[in-house]
Amino acid sequence: MLQVNQIQCQYDGETVIEDISFHVNEGDICCLLGPSGCGKTTALRAIAGFQSVTTGDITLGDTLLSKPGFALPPEQREVGMVFQDYALFPHMTVRENICFGFRKTSTAQQKKIVQGLLELVRLQGVEDRYPHELSGGQQQRVALARALAPAPKLLLLDEPFSNLDAELRKSLSLEVRDILKDYGISAILVTHDQEEAFAFSDQIGLLYHGALQQWDTPFNLYHEPRNRLVADFVGQGCFLPGVVTGPNSVKTELGDLHGNRAYPWQPDTPVEVLLRPDDITLSDFDGIEARVQKKVFSGGATLYTLALPTGSAVEALLPSHRDFQLGETISIQADVEHLIAFGHQS
Repeated sequence: MLQVNQIQCQYDGETVIEDISFHVNEGDICCLLGPSGCGKTTALRAIAGFQSVTTGDITLGDTLLSKPGFALPPEQREVGMVFQDYALFPHMTVRENICFGFRKTSTAQQKKIVQGLLELVRLQGVEDRYPHELSGGQQQRVALARALAPAPKLLLLDEPFSNLDAELRKSLSLEVRDILKDYGISAILVTHDQEEAFAFSDQIGLLYHGALQQWDTPFNLYHEPRNRLVADFVGQGCFLPGVVTGPNSVKTELGDLHGNRAYPWQPDTPVEVLLRPDDITLSDFDGIEARVQKKVFSGGATLYTLALPTGSAVEALLPSHRDFQLGETISIQADVEHLIAFGHQS
């Protein structure tokens, strides 16, 4: 439905994003993920029509939205947008805010649309209130209803949950996802929160320094990162030195690890293996001794940082009912299903 083709955007002659390409299928919820300053909001603004492109093009269905020297006005793009700060008009009621995009419609039709949208976002009965009379979560729902009022083909969400507390942020993001999925609405979320991106999205694009590093499913982004940068940014884990022993096997101090894909290196090539915390398990026999350096308790599990005999470190996410103390030595092993290795870096 949406095609972003090799776009570049600049501010004051400085390139912010370059050679960005991806597509969004109808009904898909996608995400642009990355640290602050990586260009993700610039890409979203280019799709919305608030930022011009210096190369490439953007199309929505059969409609050209942007190319160098041409930009369809935002109000003609059939694209809705939910902003980080909600951008509700403080002097307007909820009904007036939602109706802002279709004020030429009859009063009766407006009332019908507003009622349907308030039911959709579970806010019945607040249409006569003002934004300051609502909680942050309610304001965000109103902003969502206003963006959906003109029935856009695509919804853009620019860090819409960042102003909410952690628990409300999590519950509301899942609630919004359910609404979008139930009504088959395509959307693109911008966020720097990996957990939010993984829970919200069907496809995720990782942006770093203005370049799209990988566009993939959350599962593949975590288990099959395309490069060292993606592996470093997504999730947790440590890199452990190893030596290639075969097409899909690497020897490390945690033993011979076997993967699910072939590697391009010859035997005896030094590599670095990414071990996720869920790759490390306790061993009842023939394990490797490791000393507990750090521990972070999170309720159902505890994240341990463990020092190996060589001085290397790995992380292990273990059930919290096993409470190991700092300095304690435990026996571990590597249980790797997705072997992720990269060429050795000095």
